[in-house]
Amino acid sequence: MKRTELKRKVPLKASGITTRERRKKPCKACQVMFTPVRDFQAVCGEVACALAVVADNREKARKAIADLERKELRAARTRIKTKADHMREAQVAFNAWIRERDADLPCISCGRHHQGQYHAGHYRTVGANPELRFEPMNVWKQCAPCNNHKSGDIVNYRINLVQRIGADKVEWLEGSHEAKRYTIEQLQDLKAHYRALTRELKGRAA
Repeated sequence: MKRTELKRKVPLKASGITTRERRKKPCKACQVMFTPVRDFQAVCGEVACALAVVADNREKARKAIADLERKELRAARTRIKTKADHMREAQVAFNAWIRERDADLPCISCGRHHQGQYHAGHYRTVGANPELRFEPMNVWKQCAPCNNHKSGDIVNYRINLVQRIGADKVEWLEGSHEAKRYTIEQLQDLKAHYRALTRELKGRAA
């Protein structure tokens, strides 16, 4: 096939640089050795090679722009999140860890193993005791019927909780606790922490 070279805009002599001053290198497209005319020249003088690199760079540029847009979108979403949004995300991460931690345990209230949905059920409710929202001893895997339809079945919850952690710890949960006021940074740290713990537990189970 006839090689059609690109026309040089500036002759080598006019540019003040001779071909002897540049080392040959392989064309990025066809791998043929050539002497570059300009700094950072990646391809030989073939039109096909130049077009091939342009197409390659266009795809790389598109991916780079897409990645940048995704990062900017995530950053923008983070900036507009309220404290309540961060609290909700931290709670979701914590609840997921509870379910993974208790994967082999039955429902804390009814003691059943079943294939239905499980929740992270709080012994002392978040509404009444928000300071125990992220207390691991206060939250256990609970089946949806007990949590949704029996208001947590709190009597049986307490009986089984005493067996799991002991009466002294249950009495501590039932006592008074200092209020906790989380900052956004603390909530972000909690979310990251419990997500990491969940990944670790899933990795062990795999």
